[in-house]
Amino acid sequence: MNDDQGDSRRRFLARASVALGGCAGVALAAPMAGFVVAPLFAKVPREWRSVGKVTDFRVGETVGVTFMDASPVAWAGVTAKTAAWLRRVTEEKFVAFSVNCAHLGCPVRWLPEAQLFMCPCHGGVYYADGTVAAGPPPHSLSQYAARINGDDVEIHTEPIPID
Repeated sequence: MNDDQGDSRRRFLARASVALGGCAGVALAAPMAGFVVAPLFAKVPREWRSVGKVTDFRVGETVGVTFMDASPVAWAGVTAKTAAWLRRVTEEKFVAFSVNCAHLGCPVRWLPEAQLFMCPCHGGVYYADGTVAAGPPPHSLSQYAARINGDDVEIHTEPIPID
């Protein structure tokens, strides 16, 4: 075999290796790109979720309730549960506040003695109506729509913005 044949064979094998490596890279990158981009185009479901019977809640009382997120991934398990602070304002009216602080999303606690929501992370404080009392939160606590449906109290699930 002469040198010209060896050089052309080496050149062919080098080009074939680069082409096969490029194909393998594309085959791996395409599903990863789809995984990253697909949620941007997915419509987030919004559903009414029951959080208890009307008779479970007293007028003027604020309690924590949990419900299933409307858009969990199949493998989410217990992490698909989310929560809200629910207050029965009157016999016929409920208000549901997000448990996440509007500052950085830390969970807020309800302090019934003080009638305040408190964020332990950065000192955010909210009045009972969800408006900012002190600290860094840029706006009031986000709210879910709440309704009475028959004997049940329901919360309308939706993504809660965190600024």
